[in-house]
Amino acid sequence: MLVLSSPSGAGKTTISRRLLARHSDISLSISATTRPKRPGETDGIDYFFVAPAKFDDMVAKGEFLEHAVVFGNSYGTPRVPVEAALAQGLDVLFDIDWQGTQQVAERAREDLVSVFILPPSMTELEARLRARAQDSDEVVKQRMAKAADEMSHYAEYDYIIVNRDLDEALAQVEAILVAERLKRDRRIGLGDFVRHLRGGA
Repeated sequence: MLVLSSPSGAGKTTISRRLLARHSDISLSISATTRPKRPGETDGIDYFFVAPAKFDDMVAKGEFLEHAVVFGNSYGTPRVPVEAALAQGLDVLFDIDWQGTQQVAERAREDLVSVFILPPSMTELEARLRARAQDSDEVVKQRMAKAADEMSHYAEYDYIIVNRDLDEALAQVEAILVAERLKRDRRIGLGDFVRHLRGGA
């Protein structure tokens, strides 16, 4: 499970999309949310858009790997699709915040790789938020205030990337992915392979 977190506007969603476009062996974990659909978003692709009562019912039934409230809206990662993708041998990409990352770590730390993406500066972060033209001035101010709090949790992550250049940041995420896949504990069948090597087979 590969988690990408960042303050809003620092680039995690763009990096996630490019990673998925380049790697067919990575599956995106689609979150459920109670927030309204934005223009261009599709239910079941960008998010599962659910009513607050339905979301609360899913929480009560233990159907989420993690869930949190962000800017007054609830977000959560449904457990079943993630477990199904992992069982198929796929890596699963999570685009979640530090609260969600903590919850996933509590449930599956040994199978989790976490990456926090920082903006090059707060000035650049604000410029990116305004360039999206999706949020009002008030929401941009809220996101900037929240960004400072989110960035204080950087030390809880395995890897830190400063997104000065999108192509470079993507290459760094890919390097992390390769290194983590090569770890001894994740090499399925390695023991048998080495035994065959030693036996001369």
